[in-house]
Amino acid sequence: MRALGEQDIRGSFINCSKGEAKRLAVPRDLAERPWQELDFLGWRDPGAPDRSYLVAERDGRPVGVALRFPAAQRGFLHRSMCSVCLTTHRGGGVSLMTARKAGAAGREGNSVGLYMCTDLACSLYLRGRKIPDSGARFEESLTLEEQIERAERNLFGFLDKLTV
Repeated sequence: MRALGEQDIRGSFINCSKGEAKRLAVPRDLAERPWQELDFLGWRDPGAPDRSYLVAERDGRPVGVALRFPAAQRGFLHRSMCSVCLTTHRGGGVSLMTARKAGAAGREGNSVGLYMCTDLACSLYLRGRKIPDSGARFEESLTLEEQIERAERNLFGFLDKLTV
């Protein structure tokens, strides 16, 4: 993914108003992010424990999504798997992230959900730059490039559902 600036990020959101995008908390460490190893930029809002944001590059332009998830989840004492990168986690390492749909459907309250790594570090788990709390990822016969392509397909499928 190419490096993004604050203006690129704020202008990319498809499921919130321009005013909401202007007020959301953009990470302050954009210059230090490992952009060449990111398939998407994801972060949690430090001021709102139930909000996260994701920006992916699609067709040469950034596409941002505001996400919500329960701040406290119960019942996840077993392993759970992220639907994007297929990393397994114990405890609260995977959360059901929901996003309001774009346009009129979103204004009517329609949303789409996806189980994702709670810390939105899918790219780093895939590349072995971050180790899940369960200790390791499953061994796969796919190459890293094939795993990245699969993760992008999974993420883009979610993004497509937001705009239909």
